[in-house]
Amino acid sequence: MDPYTITTSFFCTVLLPLLLLLTALKLWELYCLSRRDHESHLPLPPGTMGLPFFGETLQMVLRRKKFLQMKQRKYGNIYKTHLFGAPTVRVMGADNVRQILLGEHRLVTVQWPASVRIILGAGCLSNLHDGQHKNMKRVIMQAFTWEALENYIPVMEEEVRSAMDLWLNSGPCVLVYPAVKRLMFRIAMRLLLGFHPEDMSPEREQALLDAFEEMTRNLFSLPIDVPYSGLYRGVRARNVIHAKIEENIKEKLKMEPETSGKDALQLLIDHSRRNGEKLDLQALKESATELLFGGHGTTASAATSIITFLGLNKGVVEKVREELESKGLLSNQPGERKDLSMDILQQLTYTGCVLKETLRLSPPVPGGFRVAQKTFVLNGYQIPKGWNIIYSIADTHNASEVFPNKEEFDPDRFLAPLPEDSSRFNFIPFGGGVRSCVGKEFAKILLKIFIVELCRNCDWELLNGPPVMKTSPIVYPADNLPTKFEPFNSTL
Repeated sequence: MDPYTITTSFFCTVLLPLLLLLTALKLWELYCLSRRDHESHLPLPPGTMGLPFFGETLQMVLRRKKFLQMKQRKYGNIYKTHLFGAPTVRVMGADNVRQILLGEHRLVTVQWPASVRIILGAGCLSNLHDGQHKNMKRVIMQAFTWEALENYIPVMEEEVRSAMDLWLNSGPCVLVYPAVKRLMFRIAMRLLLGFHPEDMSPEREQALLDAFEEMTRNLFSLPIDVPYSGLYRGVRARNVIHAKIEENIKEKLKMEPETSGKDALQLLIDHSRRNGEKLDLQALKESATELLFGGHGTTASAATSIITFLGLNKGVVEKVREELESKGLLSNQPGERKDLSMDILQQLTYTGCVLKETLRLSPPVPGGFRVAQKTFVLNGYQIPKGWNIIYSIADTHNASEVFPNKEEFDPDRFLAPLPEDSSRFNFIPFGGGVRSCVGKEFAKILLKIFIVELCRNCDWELLNGPPVMKTSPIVYPADNLPTKFEPFNSTL
């Protein structure tokens, strides 16, 4: 082969594709940067925009924790990127996040990635805006009043005790994360959607839970709806869930409002009846799906983290038991067992600190999404109108200077109030502002009950030690947390 042929072949097979790639990358970067606000003289945040169209979505999905840590080390608490098909600014740090969360309807508004909006639907609370959001939130909040929560406690206790009895009789190993997900799913089905235990066989319950798993795994996908894509699988799983919820809605419609239970779904139905509105079945299915997603996924993540941190810190378990003993709550004997109430749970100060410390170190939801309604300034950078904003809960907790020895699990840090000059946005496990989690009091009560029942019924050992945590999109242990449970005898 002559030198000319070799040179031509090398140019066509190596240099030309490389030049085209570099040109495409440069054009992509120029296109992304052209979407800045040219009327502002302030710079964009530092960062990179990744590959054409894909941006840095694949790196974030495949290498989430390492990718985000690398970005923060390199660019700090505010940086630009391109995720889920849109130019994005990622924000962390209490003061920065405060400006985002308190800027709702003024600087920013909620806008989840396209895949989330498609799968969860436009009718659910997290995708509503302004008056629609305010009205639906007011209706749903009726399911989380003090009186409603008080009425939920017996069901929560019943389900948690039943699950723990099963774990204690399941041999030398329980995979905690799947077991806790099933527990929290049953509680959410009963209390938020009004299902009765006899409504579903274990097989049908598991099938519905599996559908939720598939939907959750594919919530954050590239917005490409083709067979076997993440979005395609997520929508198919969502349809399975909607079909079951539709059955439940139709059963509720046969009941008179005054004779039906006041779960969150029933409240939404009754609200439409009272206002003479035409019942929007699709919106109800979307709202119910969102309630189930938020009501069991996040609490399952937090409860798994509780088992993890308490399993690794036996001294904390002893302090919880001392508090329970001081309130007459430690006995787990049937004739001596003292039932819980809202008043009693409010008195469990140290137990509440254990929950707070768990949520500080391992918030179930790592962050939230907004979109800039207009160009504004954040810490000296311009945030252009139309750009997506991701605020980070987990990294804001990690970056906070108000928590000394922040890597340690130390519930005692919450026994004293935070310093007066510190922002309350240093600790935001449930978000903040008008978009804070509507079910946060429900979650706090449920998780407190979980801690109480765990500590007065069980001793346990993490068989693999501290787990590696993953996010998809909720935080969970990669090994499902294999654990050995044994009965705790409070009389010894």
